[in-house]
Amino acid sequence: MKSCAVPVRISRLCILTIAFFTLLIGACGRQQAQTSPPLPEVTVIEAKQQQVELTTELPGRTSAYLIAEVRPQVSGIIKKRHFKEGSFVKEGQILYQIDPAPFQAAYDSAAASLARAQANLPALEARAGRYRELLAGGAVSQQDFDDVDSAFRQAQAEVAYWEAAVESARINLGYTRVTAPISGMIGKSNMTEGALATANQPVPLATIQQFNPIYVDVPQSTTDLLRLKRRIEKGILTVEGEIQKKVGLLLEDGSEYPLDGTLEFRDVTVDPTTGTVTLRAVFPNPDSILLPGMFVRAVVREGIDKQAILIPQSTVSRDPKGNALTLVVDGDGIVRQCQIEIDRAMGDQWLVASGLSAGDLVIVEGALRVRPGMQVKAVPSAGGDHPVAKSAASPAAAAN
Repeated sequence: MKSCAVPVRISRLCILTIAFFTLLIGACGRQQAQTSPPLPEVTVIEAKQQQVELTTELPGRTSAYLIAEVRPQVSGIIKKRHFKEGSFVKEGQILYQIDPAPFQAAYDSAAASLARAQANLPALEARAGRYRELLAGGAVSQQDFDDVDSAFRQAQAEVAYWEAAVESARINLGYTRVTAPISGMIGKSNMTEGALATANQPVPLATIQQFNPIYVDVPQSTTDLLRLKRRIEKGILTVEGEIQKKVGLLLEDGSEYPLDGTLEFRDVTVDPTTGTVTLRAVFPNPDSILLPGMFVRAVVREGIDKQAILIPQSTVSRDPKGNALTLVVDGDGIVRQCQIEIDRAMGDQWLVASGLSAGDLVIVEGALRVRPGMQVKAVPSAGGDHPVAKSAASPAAAAN
């Protein structure tokens, strides 16, 4: 009897021991499941289509609206200069006085010759009239009449000749007063009083420039021009008539010129050496802030993009080949890497040309803690009401 009782107690002890260790292992498993690390959190924004105005900054230079090089049209000694260098002159204002004496003498001589010719004309006209009457009565021959009539016609021609000579001499005399052909600012004088000026000399006496308004000429590459035309044809860009012709301007120091200009024309010829066409804009310049030859940057309006997607520049990185990359969270909470094409910078954002769609969740914070393929918890950016993808359930939650 006693020998049978011992095995029974040993069997019970073994069963209790096995049950204890089974419960202990189960409890440890549940505790391990409950203490699994949470999913990493990332802050995201939702890519949305929005309407933006696209502009392009193009380098250019200013040029005078009107420019006139003042040259003498007759030769002579400059007697006096009638303007102050760097001042404003009006059209028709006298700039230089060339010695008029020889031209006055030529005019007086032509006028005297004209008076002589005119004095002879009445007598020859009367004689021709008398011979016409005598010819009708047969008192003179046809030859005699023809000689008298010819002399009268020669006298008429001589009067006309000297009238033209007088007019020519008057014009040349007027050219001794060199006047401003346009209104504008006149530069330095290239000749002084006492110098000999020659007609149509290669070096101008002075140069007058009008720069209110003023031109701004900027080159645009044919590549950009073709890209712009394609986007307009595809409906990506909308052109808004007169607004499209408005042009802004940045000065050499980076400041903004206060007045808008107007796009006047686009050249139709491509410069073969640079592959560009010239755009010309005209700007009001009432305070003469802009001077001819200044370097500026013209802000040209391309059009309205009604489906633009903008993302912060900080969300974009580059691979070794220079491709633009960004991280997004898909609908399952998985991090995906997207290769995108960037059109241009707009402030602190990139305008995305391709690679992202409206509704994509772009990681803006926490990108350094994750890698493509990881499960994450997407949290909308502060202040945003963007819908976020539902994160995958954690193992502990699945166990519960």
